[in-house]
Amino acid sequence: MIDGVKRIGENEWEVPEGFVPGMRVPARFFLSESLGRSLEPGALQQLANVATMPGIIKNALAMPDIHWGYGFPIGGVAAFSLENGVISPGGVGFDINCGVRLISTPLSLKDISGRRDLIDLLFNAVPTGVGAKSSRKMSSRSVDEMMVKGARWAVENGYGVARDLVRCEESGCMKGADTRTVSAKARQRGIPQGGTLGSGNHFLEMQVVREIYDPVAAEAFGIREGQVCCMIHCGSRGLGHQVCTDHLKLLEAATKKYQITLPDRQLACAPLTSPEGKAYLSAMAASANYAWANRQMITHTTRQVLSKMFGIDYEDMPLVYDVAHNVAKIEDHIIDGKHMRVCVHRKGATRAFGPGSADIPSDLSSIGQPVIIPGSMGTSSYVLRGTATAMERTFGSTCHGAGRIMSRSQAKKRLNGKEVTENLLKQGIIVRAPHDNAIADEAPEVYKPSDEVVRVVHDVGISRLVARLAPVGVIKG
Repeated sequence: MIDGVKRIGENEWEVPEGFVPGMRVPARFFLSESLGRSLEPGALQQLANVATMPGIIKNALAMPDIHWGYGFPIGGVAAFSLENGVISPGGVGFDINCGVRLISTPLSLKDISGRRDLIDLLFNAVPTGVGAKSSRKMSSRSVDEMMVKGARWAVENGYGVARDLVRCEESGCMKGADTRTVSAKARQRGIPQGGTLGSGNHFLEMQVVREIYDPVAAEAFGIREGQVCCMIHCGSRGLGHQVCTDHLKLLEAATKKYQITLPDRQLACAPLTSPEGKAYLSAMAASANYAWANRQMITHTTRQVLSKMFGIDYEDMPLVYDVAHNVAKIEDHIIDGKHMRVCVHRKGATRAFGPGSADIPSDLSSIGQPVIIPGSMGTSSYVLRGTATAMERTFGSTCHGAGRIMSRSQAKKRLNGKEVTENLLKQGIIVRAPHDNAIADEAPEVYKPSDEVVRVVHDVGISRLVARLAPVGVIKG
């Protein structure tokens, strides 16, 4: 491990104050020794930099999928005091409310194994790739309503059922969204992209439940061994990216205005109580709501395809859960025995609220929040549950995925998309993407092993394993 870092538990490490000048709190991260071999020193530097920010509470944190990002490391978590803390786009990310949802079905593996026609139909029905545009005619008014109502707008317009909202983090809508804080350019980018998957690591994946670790939780979540499910991973598309770009400029100026000293300009921030901080928070909420509506529209399209091909009733494909992993939210937490209302940034990290939380569906109160951790293309994904330990130690947070160990440019140089596709097909996994490079830069080997990442959070106790799902067919953005 890196010099100056102290081991404080089986899979837990501390970066003490003084690792970089100006740290206000220690930084902590969760990582096994095997995962530590691929830890980027720059990502650890970024985590320590987060600990220098005004009003940070307790610790700057990182999950085992930690890797280099913009400002915060990806996998970073930090909570800030509402009175003297800050909000930072670098702690949220450009793809605001990039998140993941899982839909269960009554199908089994024999129904879809080798069904290239199913993957082709889904690929043709859900627009994918850079700049992908929807076939639906959206208006500026519709986009405004998406930004205010979130997934509820989609359900009200026929893209789902009311139960879907119950199984979404925040019921699929963050409060406080103000469309006046979203630029005309961001809105224009959002108009043609509702119901589209996008590019990068976004995907739609048909999976089969291979193992159940917690039968009680699995039954409560509505999943069983041998069942086919569909996982959707995407976010706020060009709208969210533009909101981040616009507000970064404003917050870079605010950093100077409020005389905030930072070790990295990518941590540009503003006090939560300031006009600039409030404006970003409301624009971010609007983008998050757009993302929830977007995932809801893709869910609707997916259900239509499956219903037509297999004769499944629409309501027999319920949403297991939908969680965000690029967002900052005002939440209530018990910190050192005291109730505090704080702003929690989760950058490539997933909410993992434990049993008894008022913020999870009442029928899951005794179990904890469903946590969905996607694997990389060709590797297993996992369903876990939130825990009391997460509430105590990580502000109710866990990892969000496997975490990259190879850049996109490196992947494109080293890997051949056609070969990756052929190798996955030999494993029984059908892949479709707009072009070969989209497959090469998302190949399984460019990521940490998802099983080891998930093992760490399970062993630490910040989320507990419920089920493992293996891919059968993948649509890449």
